[in-house]
Amino acid sequence: MPTRADEVIWFEEIGRADVARVGGKNASLGEMVRHLGERGVAVPLGFATAAQAFWHFIDSNQLRDTIATTLEELQVGRTSLAEAGQTIRRAILGGRWPNDTAAAIGGAYRELCRRVGRADADVAVRSSATAEDLPDASFAGQQETFLNIRGEAALLDACRRCFASLFTDRAISYRQTKGFDHLKVALSVGVQTMVRSDVGSAGVMFTIDTETGFDKIVVIDAAWGLGETVVQGTVDPDEYQVFKPLLPDPSLTPIVEKRLGGKAQKMIYAREGDRPTRTVPTSKADRTAFVLTDQEILTLGRWGCVIEDHYGCPMDIEWAKDGETGELFIVQARPETVQSRREVGEYKSYRIKSKGRTLVTGLSIGEAVVTGRVCLIESARDIDRFVDGAVLVTQNTDPDWVPIMKRAAAIVTDRGGRTSHAAIVSRELGLPAIVGTGDATRLLSDGQEVTASCAEGDQGFVYEGFAEYEVEKLDFSNLPPTRTQIMLNLGNPAAAFRWWRIAADGVGLARMEFVISNHIKVHPMALVHFDTLEDRDAKQTIADLTQGYADKTEYFVDRLARGLARIAAAQHPKPVIIRMSDFKTNEYANLIGGAAFEPHEENPMIGFRGASRYYSPRYRDGFALECRAIRRLREEMGFRNVIVMIPFCRSIKEADRVLDVMAENGLRRGENGLEVYVMCEIPSNVILAQAFAERFDGFSIGSNDLTQLTLGVDRDSEELAELFDEQDEAVKWMISSVIREAHKAGAKIGLCGQAPSDHPEFAEFLVACGIDSISVSPDSFIAVKRKVAAAEAAGKNASVSNTV
Repeated sequence: MPTRADEVIWFEEIGRADVARVGGKNASLGEMVRHLGERGVAVPLGFATAAQAFWHFIDSNQLRDTIATTLEELQVGRTSLAEAGQTIRRAILGGRWPNDTAAAIGGAYRELCRRVGRADADVAVRSSATAEDLPDASFAGQQETFLNIRGEAALLDACRRCFASLFTDRAISYRQTKGFDHLKVALSVGVQTMVRSDVGSAGVMFTIDTETGFDKIVVIDAAWGLGETVVQGTVDPDEYQVFKPLLPDPSLTPIVEKRLGGKAQKMIYAREGDRPTRTVPTSKADRTAFVLTDQEILTLGRWGCVIEDHYGCPMDIEWAKDGETGELFIVQARPETVQSRREVGEYKSYRIKSKGRTLVTGLSIGEAVVTGRVCLIESARDIDRFVDGAVLVTQNTDPDWVPIMKRAAAIVTDRGGRTSHAAIVSRELGLPAIVGTGDATRLLSDGQEVTASCAEGDQGFVYEGFAEYEVEKLDFSNLPPTRTQIMLNLGNPAAAFRWWRIAADGVGLARMEFVISNHIKVHPMALVHFDTLEDRDAKQTIADLTQGYADKTEYFVDRLARGLARIAAAQHPKPVIIRMSDFKTNEYANLIGGAAFEPHEENPMIGFRGASRYYSPRYRDGFALECRAIRRLREEMGFRNVIVMIPFCRSIKEADRVLDVMAENGLRRGENGLEVYVMCEIPSNVILAQAFAERFDGFSIGSNDLTQLTLGVDRDSEELAELFDEQDEAVKWMISSVIREAHKAGAKIGLCGQAPSDHPEFAEFLVACGIDSISVSPDSFIAVKRKVAAAEAAGKNASVSNTV
């Protein structure tokens, strides 16, 4: 009998218009092979079976009536989902291949072996349904993939199992939910040469931030071995984030996040038996090493941008690295289906007012806070006992868990990253999830009252008990334009991307000390003098935190640069003003190893802080690390929108000394466009505004400290609280004077503080003084924007009236 050559199609012969013939997955592979190879994107060779091969198999085994009858019985309730799925799968697995179809698949496999130069070449056999990878439905993990398949007999068996997987319980349930007719969906099989990632690495990348929808980021998850562990969520992968707008410049390395995952296990080829793959523990060396080099991260990021540009939408992509050749490949690409479809405008902001102790932490998926009772289920065999509305706690999920995931209030898993099954499905369902906690199933108990918080940035928290929280609806659309720039105060890199949709004019204050205390945790001088550190506990903690860094100080520079890069990226190319560290001595002493390097002061608020530290022998080497981080941020990563700001600069002499120290450390004002601002928070900054303006490009009024030092009121004193008033006439005189002097000198001037959002009349005062910018917290942005617009309109009307 002649072969049915039209039932097998090579990837280079198909494109994304062929979803009806070869399904979404294979159509996309063909599209990339045909159009993106010339742009440098590498895709493994392969072929697909056409949808008609599926129907030929079904009809030659007279299975269409069996499928239809079984699904009708399911629809009317005469059989269960599990029974229906099993009946159809058993029938397909028992079917015989039509001779012509088997010959076509076998012939294509032999040709593939010839092309790659290996007899019985190992291949990946992937299911590709004709209703799959659509813009509004991901069908994540609904059909099966089989890896390391060798020989024609094994290939035909894997293809038959792919056909059967069209009717897994989860696939039937998903199609019902999405409204697809089961008998109008066919299955194509993609046969691809295996990338030897079993001795290399693999993972997933998204060309959009999976939690916030920030569209200028590529997120890459990576683990050792075959990529199924990342997709299935059975491993805690490395996570890398790359800033897309700076990728075209080959001289830059805009990697804004590198998080080391646990990577406790990996999937590799099996050596004997029927199983083609097996999961084994990873070595300690592999667990503590990053999977990808910076250059590989950048290559994948650039490929992601090429694929996104070609498809015209954010993409969900699987990649693999061949451990034998060192080559990278793209093995799947499909449209991202959640964040890219999110409506812009109204935004819910969750704020926890009171909470219990932290029980577990992990990666946050979503941005909500929920309370509920734990339902701890460790095996899919026990999912029948799930309680509706509970917080599902388990090791990891796969598509079999979807029916109960739909009924959960939140999901918490031991394993998995942002691209794991649990994460993808939670986003699609609109559920908050905390994944990769490591030990939630050990630390949480069935029935326990907890709060799951995904509203505090990249890290998710499970708190004991029901926390008290509030939800505020923020609508960033249709805000009035203002002459006065309205900027943001940001300090937490983990939460920076949450606010990217705000049409702010940049970041008016990014507090470096927040990054140091929360993301570095170690006193910089303890890293400089690590070898002579006497505190044994601190030394051990530092050793643990800095694993993988041969130079302990590089840990500080690297973590600080990347943390600040996320803030700079969120508002790029708008200006981002980063204030150099402004800890007080008691706060510095609380950092790991800090007690040995800080003097005791009775009043740290007006003590050894800000500029006075930067040239002092006590901290000069620590400040040098801060300068190294800023230089890396601007010069190596490419964030030239970063402006440096010096806090608590008491005198002109001190300003000159600080600028000299900065220049010694590669940060010279005016060089490579570097602007340097100074905080205006001391009366001397106002009195000598003209002299300060000669040395700095701009001022930022710190109204809290300026009020404190103008009125002689300790801002932390409860006894004097009623005297602390930013609207006191003396404070307002200071503010209006420095604004006037700054403008005379041609320097920019803004204010960062809460007063404009708390007091409309204060915003009106600042506008009347002609201030250039006001910087506020994100949740105050809308109110301040409207108050400033009203004040500007009132001022304009008054001016017109006076003229008339």
